[in-house]
Amino acid sequence: MDGTGACVDGKIPMHLSRNIALAAHFILDECLPPVVRDSRWFMWLPYRLLFGRKSAVFFAFKETAHALSEDDFRRAYADTRDVHIKRETDLNRACIDRLIRMAKGTTVLDIACGRGFLAGLLASSGFATTGVDMHVSDAVRSRYPEVNFQEANIEALPYRDNAFDTVVCAHTLEHVRFLEPAIAELRRVTARRLMVIVPKQRNYRYTFDLHLHFFPYPHDLMQVMGRHGRAQSCDAVGGDLFYVEDFDQGVSA
Repeated sequence: MDGTGACVDGKIPMHLSRNIALAAHFILDECLPPVVRDSRWFMWLPYRLLFGRKSAVFFAFKETAHALSEDDFRRAYADTRDVHIKRETDLNRACIDRLIRMAKGTTVLDIACGRGFLAGLLASSGFATTGVDMHVSDAVRSRYPEVNFQEANIEALPYRDNAFDTVVCAHTLEHVRFLEPAIAELRRVTARRLMVIVPKQRNYRYTFDLHLHFFPYPHDLMQVMGRHGRAQSCDAVGGDLFYVEDFDQGVSA
């Protein structure tokens, strides 16, 4: 974009609100037959309008991500950052309110903190908050000086066991390549409560994001998380699935 709202490189500026994005996803994912929704010829035009010359990255990402090196995986996100949807957070308001209300203890880790919105909100709510992401910009650090930002991969977190009372993983698991080590790390650093939020989204070959995993129903996320002898729950909140696991309460039935 050139500052006037015009398109640059054939891209449409991506400043959609969460509600508008959910409506668009509903039409594309629920109203179109899969034979059309998964068709490259059908998706070519919207991809070109939204992503310009970077369409090729989105077309190939799902098929190549598993074989990318760590550096190449990071680079795919860095190279497409300017065509991603621009908003403070991917979370809906109901999820945000529930997260703040349900956080336990005094220390919170926000995994894949992105632009820092949720980490900043947790810090302003009185929690000693750490935000971690593959890349944290100087602008984010300056905007939320009360947050302890660090750069790390969810699959190898640089923290001791049970380091945080509450661990929040919001709109992250759909992006990671290897779920098992990522979830193991989430549990390892959690002392009291783990909260995981993912978009409620169907699996299609071509999507307007770099998602690798899809969770259309609560049982899909529950199956990925597995049973670990702790109290667990998962339900739909707006366009997201909200999973809670308690480490300091009784075993679930």
